[in-house]
Amino acid sequence: MTEPPQPSEADLRYRERGAAWTALLWGPLFALLGFLAELATGGPLHTIAWVLVGLGLAAMTAPWVYARKRFLSVRLTRETLWQGREPLEVRRIAEVTDVGAPAGARVLGGGWSVPRKFDEVPIKLDDGTVVLAWAKDGEALRTALRGVLES
Repeated sequence: MTEPPQPSEADLRYRERGAAWTALLWGPLFALLGFLAELATGGPLHTIAWVLVGLGLAAMTAPWVYARKRFLSVRLTRETLWQGREPLEVRRIAEVTDVGAPAGARVLGGGWSVPRKFDEVPIKLDDGTVVLAWAKDGEALRTALRGVLES
């Protein structure tokens, strides 16, 4: 499995980012709220402690964001469907409409099952096997796949 190349915005047909780096701001914002609460109540100010809390929460959030961006991102171009770090060439896709999901179908992206809170999108390949793609908005991915296959 290789790192997916970054396609141009014009080439993208569908995208889910997995997570945004703006989540790193949550911890410092919570720390700022704590500092402002101390300031408003007139109690002792623990400025250095709040700075450390904000940095600590941001540091704990960074691996979470990185993992979600790496393993839960979905991208579709005219040539490739990327599920996490796993590519699937679009030319291998035979069907996306009315495909049933048989028990034990391989999940794209390398997981044992479709990620929690994601919709499964069964895809029939050119060799007759069925694999499970996934997306937060399964119907939008299915529609984008149909559009790419028809073009």
